[in-house]
Amino acid sequence: MTKDLRPNAAEVQFLTLAYNRFYDLFDELMADSFWTKDPWYRYAKVKEVFSVYGELLNYEPIGWVLEQMKKSRPSMESEIGSELFKFIRNVVAHFPLFDSWDSVWVSGTLVNWNKEGQSIDRFLKKYQGRQEVKYRFWEADKKRMTYLSIQFPVEYNPDQKILLKDLLPEQDGVKFALVLVRGILDTQVESVGLVKSGD
Repeated sequence: MTKDLRPNAAEVQFLTLAYNRFYDLFDELMADSFWTKDPWYRYAKVKEVFSVYGELLNYEPIGWVLEQMKKSRPSMESEIGSELFKFIRNVVAHFPLFDSWDSVWVSGTLVNWNKEGQSIDRFLKKYQGRQEVKYRFWEADKKRMTYLSIQFPVEYNPDQKILLKDLLPEQDGVKFALVLVRGILDTQVESVGLVKSGD
């Protein structure tokens, strides 16, 4: 890993757009008023933020941060910030069949309808039966601590429906994801807020 590695011109263009979009979505989704909106609207925005993050995971230095987190952060935080969030991105991208977070589900049959062994299938096989992971996050502007549990499927088989809301609850789970992802992404930013879209 090179300490003074700088993004090339193409990476700067992509990172500027992606970071600005993530920060805009972060601000919208962290607001209490967002969670009073229609479930379809919320789901569309949540899908978008996971999609942006999924693309940012392709930037190699973010992978280095996730590797370092395995050594320095609480248990499973790196796996949650990479594998779980990528799983969610893949589910909502590859199965655009639902209109709200609480209605999204997959099963072994659905996941493998076209080809077995893809990323969603691998994730569910790897994490079935894992113990829940408990987290908390602080919203400084609201002076509020939120506690939540991330649940993994007890079992993964062709017929078992696995609901996304059972893995990660919509409001608290998405807000936790945003806080964790922002911490990961901010490691690559020298000065937040100085680059604006269109500059």
